[in-house]
Amino acid sequence: MVDNLCVVTRVPQLADSATVAAYERHLRSERSRSEHTVRGYLTDLRSLEAFLQEQGVDAWTEVTLADLRSWLAHLDAAGASRATLARRSAAVRGFFAWATRTGKLNRDPSQRLVAPKRTRTLPDVLRREQASDLLGIAGVAADDADPVHQRDRAVLELLYASGIRVGELVGLDIDDVDRRQQLMRVIGKGDKERTVPYGRPAAEALDVWLTAGRPQLVTARSGPALFLGRRGGRVDPRTVRSSVHQLLGELDGAPDLGPHGLRHSAATHLLEGGADIRMVQELLGHASLATTQVYTHVSVERLRRSFNQAHPRA
Repeated sequence: MVDNLCVVTRVPQLADSATVAAYERHLRSERSRSEHTVRGYLTDLRSLEAFLQEQGVDAWTEVTLADLRSWLAHLDAAGASRATLARRSAAVRGFFAWATRTGKLNRDPSQRLVAPKRTRTLPDVLRREQASDLLGIAGVAADDADPVHQRDRAVLELLYASGIRVGELVGLDIDDVDRRQQLMRVIGKGDKERTVPYGRPAAEALDVWLTAGRPQLVTARSGPALFLGRRGGRVDPRTVRSSVHQLLGELDGAPDLGPHGLRHSAATHLLEGGADIRMVQELLGHASLATTQVYTHVSVERLRRSFNQAHPRA
């Protein structure tokens, strides 16, 4: 037996895989897609490449509609969800449309590719009292003057107060925050900039972090980053997700949510409190109002459950 054997698995690629590399550059430089989005698109295309090679297809120019339908059927048989099938179908349609438009291919085999319609599920959210309890737990932890605990409290307060994405949060610089007016300049998807307000509890937590916590972690590599990791660099999104999961784990009966769950919760609580849906759309940075409307369904579903539980004639 050979110990510590390292096996390197070659990523399957078609003969003209340079087309995928060019598409990756297009997504990054021309479409300004986030790292997460680009990685997802490439993963979907690599999945298709691997399947095509198994079927004896050696180049993108050889791909047919039947090949693409067989790939989706293969994924379906392997247990892929409707959401996964819809996302992968959209990814390859985008790729082939671009390749045809730029002359990389002379035809688009995906034009009539149809995936199962995605079933819209309601996101899990915290109840108002659960959100309050979570932030209370973070506040108690921050009382020990540990700069990481002070950072985590400020992070949670800002995520819940503003509904911004975790990628938007970790990308914030100190100058992006107007502490006097309690406003943040956020760069969202597609490099679109928007201004987002936050409330007094978040402002107080942020002040503690900037005056007491951040100075303990700042190093030469910190730069203008608002939130820092324990070694002084800009905090990583995975660190934020881990902190949210850990703090929620201390809250009995709460769903296991990440930072995006706080975004869902903030939007739902705003609408339940009477906020205009278009204001919430602007706050969240949604390009389409239909994306924001899912939170109205969350509120209606909660109303229905409360009615069924409490009304004597339900």
